Amino acid sequence: MNFKELAGRHALITGGSRGIGAAIVECFLREGASVTVLGKSPSGISDKFKFIQCDLSSEQETAEACKKIKSLGIDILINNAGINKIGVAHEADLADWERVQAVNVRAPFMLAQACLPHMLEGKWGRIVGIGSVFGSITRAGRVSYSTSKAALAGMTRSLAIDYATTGILCNTVSPGFIDTELTRKILTPAEIEQLCQQVPMRRLGKASEIAEYVLFLSSDRNTFITGQDLVVDGGFSVV
Repeated sequence: MNFKELAGRHALITGGSRGIGAAIVECFLREGASVTVLGKSPSGISDKFKFIQCDLSSEQETAEACKKIKSLGIDILINNAGINKIGVAHEADLADWERVQAVNVRAPFMLAQACLPHMLEGKWGRIVGIGSVFGSITRAGRVSYSTSKAALAGMTRSLAIDYATTGILCNTVSPGFIDTELTRKILTPAEIEQLCQQVPMRRLGKASEIAEYVLFLSSDRNTFITGQDLVVDGGFSVV
């Protein structure tokens, strides 16, 4: 009989319909977890997992989703959903700025609040935020996004310390350039090749690779890692 790492665990994964989120869902299902996906659009949903529709930029919708989540008994929270808005500070629309912070920071905090009571009761829990290499470094036009991802990492560190003695471990996985459907949609093959040349490993990362690191941090194999930001970028941030 094959051992499944997440058997008996219930995971909540935001933004699980495509890209990294979909890879995490697939990985967790393979490892025996019960999965609930929270997302804005029901496209790509499956009868293999539950789905809660929610626009995370809306505080009201997020609060309503949290009411449902409190009764689900979530053991693992993966805050994967995120949005970006390119632009420099003096030209930024404040509404766009606030929407990025709402999805990337406020919603993960509200979801953690909803999931923590069950984790505390069971004396076991895992919270993993999907950050970005641009939370620790940045490039032009990323003021809203980099701020939000740095905040997510900071929030995760604080959660880790607050719950360090309770069996709840909290970490961030921060991908670099990942080969997803969205990447292929917005970049030409020539632009992707140019991007690869900026990465010491000379390739884009795979969504499945990110999922495996998230799996480790979410499983019983992780016994002593908390409050960390695992940057997975093929060496991009150190050159």
